Amino acid sequence: MPASTRVPQQERSRATQARLLEATVECLVEHGWSGTTTTVVAARAGVSRGAQLHHYPTRAALVTAAVAHLADRRAEELRTEAEALPPGPQRLDRVIDLLGVAFTGPLFVAALELWVAARTDRELREALVPLEARVGREMHRLTVALLDVDERRPGVREAVQATLDLLRGLGVANLLNDDSSRRTALLLTWKRQLATLLTP
Repeated sequence: MPASTRVPQQERSRATQARLLEATVECLVEHGWSGTTTTVVAARAGVSRGAQLHHYPTRAALVTAAVAHLADRRAEELRTEAEALPPGPQRLDRVIDLLGVAFTGPLFVAALELWVAARTDRELREALVPLEARVGREMHRLTVALLDVDERRPGVREAVQATLDLLRGLGVANLLNDDSSRRTALLLTWKRQLATLLTP
């Protein structure tokens, strides 16, 4: 196949995959795991069922690829947003606010749908567990970098992980009702405590 033909095909293939991944997350947010069928996703993405099956032969493959894709994209967005963060004490406040948004956005909602479904769906669980382990490690590393702290210092690793666990829990609480006032108060208290824990 000539190179001139191969490149557009590769671009079309990447564009098809991107549409499928975006549509999958949108369906998870709107319809949950039970309503996110491969047929519904293909229709929403404007992609034929055959093309969808070619790229992602199972529903588990499709949804885990979608979460991985958006997790990578969100990490890049966080890095870009972090470039504008001020140095000094204000930085910690802004980092926690940025991370807080990550744990309330569409990606978090989609991931939560999968976590719950994976409890009883063996195929999904087998696909999701290694992905979540990778995403968790990358989010931890990213948080360390955003906070500009040294994990070799005693207690720093635990403080960073406690921050991520707190934000995840607050994100879950936020799903059922608007918990913004309690959330704001808790985060304000945690920011003060975290600053003390992370200060050399």
